[in-house]
Amino acid sequence: MLTALPGNSKEVHKTCERSAAIMGEWSFLSELLDKVESHSTIFGKVWMSVLFVFRIFILAAGVDKIWGDEQANMDCNTHSPGCKNACYDKSFPISHTRFWVLQILTVSTPTFIYLGHVLLVIRKENKIRRHNRDPNRIIKSPKYSDENGKVQLKGFLLVSYMMQLLFKILLEVGFIVGQYFIYGSILIPDKITFQGGSCRTDTNCFISRPTEKNVFIIFMLVMAVISVLLNIAEMFHLIILKIRQK
Repeated sequence: MLTALPGNSKEVHKTCERSAAIMGEWSFLSELLDKVESHSTIFGKVWMSVLFVFRIFILAAGVDKIWGDEQANMDCNTHSPGCKNACYDKSFPISHTRFWVLQILTVSTPTFIYLGHVLLVIRKENKIRRHNRDPNRIIKSPKYSDENGKVQLKGFLLVSYMMQLLFKILLEVGFIVGQYFIYGSILIPDKITFQGGSCRTDTNCFISRPTEKNVFIIFMLVMAVISVLLNIAEMFHLIILKIRQK
């Protein structure tokens, strides 16, 4: 029978606690996405699964531990004061983990705006239903929702949904392209050569775990591309569906 080493057991326990704490910080986002899911198409549901499971969960479970304090782990061939800081700041203006958090929150914003629009529509139409119970009032039929709060994508609500899809595509593509221009390349090199500031000569700085980091970079990039494709597919799905209905 195999038994876990005490050191390994403690490390696993700390990792689980860290993952649970980080996932707790994302719980508010998860609750909002759950509300959006009930007012989305099948492509929208898949997109939210990709966003939460394959991006947020991976970001919470493993990426933070792999990157850690990247500047402290960088090894340079000079000990000139401030040289390592200048080299890191030039090569990584923003940490990959913070970049991905910013990307996820920014790309999700149009969806939350659409959710606010849906909740406003449902509230107005529930108010109409309450007024219809009064025999002295003119009966006005709700246009977008049913008694259970299920909305139909049509009219201005459909336009709102299509606009949030378009903005998600543009923002996602913007972050994919921006990642290349911010870091100078998609993948992290093993060695960075830098000169300037407090580095008086050419300084070589070596990145810790470059291969492992590149695996996560490629994974997150693939997830971003899949997100774009899902949004494009959903737009065409809705366009074709409305054409057939007409």
